[in-house]
Amino acid sequence: MPIHQLHWSGWALEEAGQPYEVRLVSFRAMKEPAHLALHPFGQIPTYEEGDLALFETGSIIFHVAQHHAGLLPDDANARARAITWMFAAVNTVERPILELETARLLEGDKPWNKERLPLVADRVRNRLKQLSARLGDADWLDGAFSAGDLMMVSVLLRSKSSGILDEYPNLAAYLARGEARPAYKRAFAAQLAVNIDS
Repeated sequence: MPIHQLHWSGWALEEAGQPYEVRLVSFRAMKEPAHLALHPFGQIPTYEEGDLALFETGSIIFHVAQHHAGLLPDDANARARAITWMFAAVNTVERPILELETARLLEGDKPWNKERLPLVADRVRNRLKQLSARLGDADWLDGAFSAGDLMMVSVLLRSKSSGILDEYPNLAAYLARGEARPAYKRAFAAQLAVNIDS
């Protein structure tokens, strides 16, 4: 099962105990016809399994979780809640985090950035405050670790460099639990090995 670019997808496959191969894709290759056939927007990640080609991280993880044990609960209601957390990670929590990354990394030289940056950071804080309240002192979002946690931890990783996550100790501990999972460590090591060999 080749995946192009690790992170969430490789971690999901490691959690499910499935073999995979990571392939690096250059920025140039992402715009070439072969890659565009896999991902019409010329981005990463992509996932191939036999005749099936998928793009979009959430879709890839959902596919892996549906077809392999370990990422979605057996109970129908718990399963639905885990899927809801997958959507919440990318639709509700990730959006302000990405907006902050854009403001910090790509718009830092704009004259209006100084006024905008604190507003964007406050949107991140608002989401993290809500998530922190929901998580409380639990280890995971809804009982046992699930694909919802995998995606939420992956989204929170993006906020780590801003320092805002440290304002919410239970979320920082939640993130650390995710990074401490053996499957996460294996996926990270596999990605690192591919990057070093390239």
